[in-house]
Amino acid sequence: MRGESFASFTEDGAWCFFADPRAIRYAGRHDRTYVGWLTGQGDVMIGTYDHKDGTVDSVMIKPRLQQDDHANPALFFPADGHAIIFYSAHNGKTMYYRQMEAAEDIASFGDERELPENTSGMHGYTYPNPVYDSRERKLYLFWRGGNFKPNFSTCPDGTDAWSEPRTLIFGDGARPYIKYERGVDDAIWFAFTDGHPNIEPHNSIYCACIRDGVVSHADGTEIKPVSGLPMLPREADVVFDGAARDAKAWIWDIALDASGHPVLVYAVFHSDTDHRYWYSRWNGEAWESREITAGGSWFPQTEKGAVEREPFYSGGLILDHADPANVYLSRPVNGVFEIEHWRTPDHGATWESTAITAGSSRNNVRPVLARDMRSVPGEQNGGQSGALLLWMHGDYVHFTRYETALKMTTV
Repeated sequence: MRGESFASFTEDGAWCFFADPRAIRYAGRHDRTYVGWLTGQGDVMIGTYDHKDGTVDSVMIKPRLQQDDHANPALFFPADGHAIIFYSAHNGKTMYYRQMEAAEDIASFGDERELPENTSGMHGYTYPNPVYDSRERKLYLFWRGGNFKPNFSTCPDGTDAWSEPRTLIFGDGARPYIKYERGVDDAIWFAFTDGHPNIEPHNSIYCACIRDGVVSHADGTEIKPVSGLPMLPREADVVFDGAARDAKAWIWDIALDASGHPVLVYAVFHSDTDHRYWYSRWNGEAWESREITAGGSWFPQTEKGAVEREPFYSGGLILDHADPANVYLSRPVNGVFEIEHWRTPDHGATWESTAITAGSSRNNVRPVLARDMRSVPGEQNGGQSGALLLWMHGDYVHFTRYETALKMTTV
């Protein structure tokens, strides 16, 4: 079916791909998926899709924050259903957050609050990523901070007592890009790069985790205590060695398989116009890495006579966090980016693909599969059922100039 023929979650919505989660399914009094996005004018929005009757509702969280898709919000759902939404401008002066005063009610968000402290530097706040540790009963909030590095602060349950920010990674790269996932044992896994592929001569993919106050390799051996952070990139597992391969890569997602082992998807750039989608998994003893498929070139619509400013903006790919044998990706077919479902029965050795969109008149990019609060990472049962898949559909020239809808379907 053509991308434009799918129902729209919103006719005016976009997001970048490093502030997450963007969509969460929570089943309490209602069974709904909650989605955060940014409008073309820079309004921060949250909406719901009701899985029983298919209705969509939305409210504005903050008007005109910034006309820049990097400012999309991230969501956190505690067990009691009083969701928190985090948002900042791109390199903004303030990290904001608001919490529902009534469970599962997007009309009940309370007063806007601010994170009290950033790391020093001129680069502000970008990319909120909340991750909960139920053992410590603390919420970790990760973001790119004033020093242009990944940083985090923690907040105990029931308080606004945010800890002093701490830098997670500090290497030679200008600004590491990073994705996070919480494990069934409350380990916080993270996969990251040296920096931006536009800047770095080589860009590798790394992986590590935080568990019980210690930063560890995938095999469980200690890297250093959290108190000893920051870490250097190459202290972590090197999943894709950009220097050895004379290549650049960019992380897109991390999830955990049924054994609790990390699975990563990322783009590898043979050139600016030859993007390849890769899949890596820790098998319990070593990393296995394989190419999934070619991803084409960049998707922004470069203006005539101009040089593309973001040549590493792939159509994108994400994992089903309930079963990372499932990948949803965007790649060009007959000159238009389409959404496809790819599945591997053998940990990435072979793949089967099914088109979700086909014959579209406009690009379909940056897919997001809602994360299901009813399932626990690392405890899969064959993947989600009836999960909401969303993607951007429309025209996109630059991260400050876009006219896209968020399309949706259940999978």
